[in-house]
Amino acid sequence: MAGFIATIPVIEVFGAIAVSLMALFYALEKKHRIFVLLFAFACLASSIYAFAIQSWPFAIIELVWFGIAFWRWFKMPIKTA
Repeated sequence: MAGFIATIPVIEVFGAIAVSLMALFYALEKKHRIFVLLFAFACLASSIYAFAIQSWPFAIIELVWFGIAFWRWFKMPIKTA
């Protein structure tokens, strides 16, 4: 088992973490506005991963999703208690 884990490229681990965080933060968006921002940066990380593996369509779409999510976060009202 240890040999298998040692053979997984770092870029693949980065991509798996980025996509997993995207799913998690997307599911939590309604809880707090910070999750919208975290989703945006997870999209950016996913785009970086896609550029690194030269998956251009995926990279561009994830970059667009970053922009949309960041804009949504920016436009969200800040709730004060």
